[in-house]
Amino acid sequence: MSGGLLVAGTTSDAGKSMLTAGICRWLHRRGVAVAPFKAQNMSNNSAVVVGPDGRGGEIGRAQAMQAAACGLDPDLRFNPVLLKPGSDRSSQVVLLGEAVDTVDAANFRSLRPRLAGTAFDALAELRAHYDVVVCEGAGSPAEINLRDADYVNLGLARHAGLPTIVVGDIDRGGVFAAMFGTLALLDAADQALVAGFVVNKFRGDQGLLQPGLDMLTAVTGRPTYGVLPWHVDLWLDAEDSLAYGRVLGRPAAPRGGEWLDVAAIRLPRISNATDLEALAVEPGVRVRLTVEPAEIAAADLVILPGTKATVEDLDWLRRTGLADVVHRHAAAGRPVLGICGGFQMLGRRVVDDVESRRGPVAGLGLLPVEVVFDRRKTVTRSTGSAFGVPVHGYEIHHGRVTSAAPTPFLVDAEGRPEGAVAGGVTGTHWHGAFSSDEFRRRYLTEVARLAGRRGFVVAPDTSFVAARERTLDLLGDLVEEHLDSAALWRLIENGPADDLPFVPPGAPAMPQPPPRPVPAPARMGQGTRAG
Repeated sequence: MSGGLLVAGTTSDAGKSMLTAGICRWLHRRGVAVAPFKAQNMSNNSAVVVGPDGRGGEIGRAQAMQAAACGLDPDLRFNPVLLKPGSDRSSQVVLLGEAVDTVDAANFRSLRPRLAGTAFDALAELRAHYDVVVCEGAGSPAEINLRDADYVNLGLARHAGLPTIVVGDIDRGGVFAAMFGTLALLDAADQALVAGFVVNKFRGDQGLLQPGLDMLTAVTGRPTYGVLPWHVDLWLDAEDSLAYGRVLGRPAAPRGGEWLDVAAIRLPRISNATDLEALAVEPGVRVRLTVEPAEIAAADLVILPGTKATVEDLDWLRRTGLADVVHRHAAAGRPVLGICGGFQMLGRRVVDDVESRRGPVAGLGLLPVEVVFDRRKTVTRSTGSAFGVPVHGYEIHHGRVTSAAPTPFLVDAEGRPEGAVAGGVTGTHWHGAFSSDEFRRRYLTEVARLAGRRGFVVAPDTSFVAARERTLDLLGDLVEEHLDSAALWRLIENGPADDLPFVPPGAPAMPQPPPRPVPAPARMGQGTRAG
């Protein structure tokens, strides 16, 4: 069991992604060759990875963030199965970076062996290459209605012999019941792998919490490895846009005399909302994710972010009246920005025979472009320039612009125009462009001019890459300072104790398929690193 760990959670958004990243950073700083892994992620926040064949592929953004915590470039094996929800009932299946199918309740069972086999093989390869692989679970391991098909939580742990810790978010309340209940709903073989707990987002005097921790140990026979405090600066790279709250981050005071207010419309199928984070780290820039017409109307800049369902979310804009709010904002000469799916909505027409299969649909008509959806998805990293400075980004879209805009927003490295500008309305297919610091500063300066915010002054020294690195270091610090790191190290090396008690009632025993051979993990300190 040495060389592996599964971080499970009592619920979604309990803190699995951040705890996994923190453990990765802690191990990386100790000189351990460590890699992250999530067998299956369900998220529309993805990152582009260039595979061994030179083609672009997608993984969950959380795994890209965890790779950075390990000092690694992202690898398609870190998240072999990515499900991108396009509706409440179906998701696009991305397998080792490539979109291969659409899954729903009816066909998941038939796809499951292929998905699980791919995930198990990817983990085996990583364990043969790295000292430690820190695996992140999904949702809750106690979703007993799904346990027989599970290959992400304890189905993965059983297959690979992974010791498991369970993290719970005390800020939501009921953390002791959630931890005890999670354990007590597992069958005996699953329980034998659960070594203990971590409490997340605690505020207050830990002395008041300690009696509860002692009682949890008494009734489960398992320790709490530590209590992580709630921290205001942990908001970058959120797995889900709902995790942001209404205002992103903690806006720093402006350098000049005025704030710049940004309203990003929280589309039902919003994707890659992390584009907004680079704006939110700028002093004096206040970014809200909102569906409130008054907040959108009052904003200096309105953003239509990416979406996994362009046509359906365009319908939603019209049904809610928000399309009219955007039109009035643009008619007043105030800035509007569309990113990827948001860019497509701003055009004259969208022809979609791929996702919605609705064919031609009228866009908002604010940009002189038409978009046709191709069956093959564009997934690539991009470089170019705008405002006279370099820009780096990435693309993930089916839509292709078929009528060139008179004024492009960007020019790529091959000299080809990209995006469109018409007055104060701008659109681009590029995600991640605002991570380029100087480009972001020049764009915000132009937004302030168009919005009449003469007192807004952009900060000359904000580095988005440095902000992300500070977050990763903070996560590593929290693990080192607030968890029993010596006990966690022993768990990773030796696995759970052999005498962990069974907590009734437990679920019926879960039959497992015969395990595949798993290569022995590299000995600690003797692994190799990926570049």
